[in-house]
Amino acid sequence: MENLAPCPECKCEYTYENGFLLVCPECFNEWNPAEVVGKEEEASVKVLDVNGNELTNGDSVIVIKNLPVKGAAKPIKAGTKVKNIRISDGDHNISCKIEGFGSMGLKSEFVRKA
Repeated sequence: MENLAPCPECKCEYTYENGFLLVCPECFNEWNPAEVVGKEEEASVKVLDVNGNELTNGDSVIVIKNLPVKGAAKPIKAGTKVKNIRISDGDHNISCKIEGFGSMGLKSEFVRKA
């Protein structure tokens, strides 16, 4: 039996070939295995903190200045530690949960790696 790559969407191991494409039986994703390698290289966007350190998913960061939050009575205070961040696309390139505020996006220019 041939060992095929897992699904890039849901990571299912039970993929099968359909012509030149690979198909996932769980999420019905179809992809060309030659194109996936190129997308992984493009997806490796580097996000840097204020000091130039590279941030990755799961890192902890510290807010370096008071950040006002729209709709909240108080800002996020400088020195607040944020655990288990996720790197995302867009202007606010860090997705996280902050205790007392909930889920939100932060800009990497306002944090430093803990």
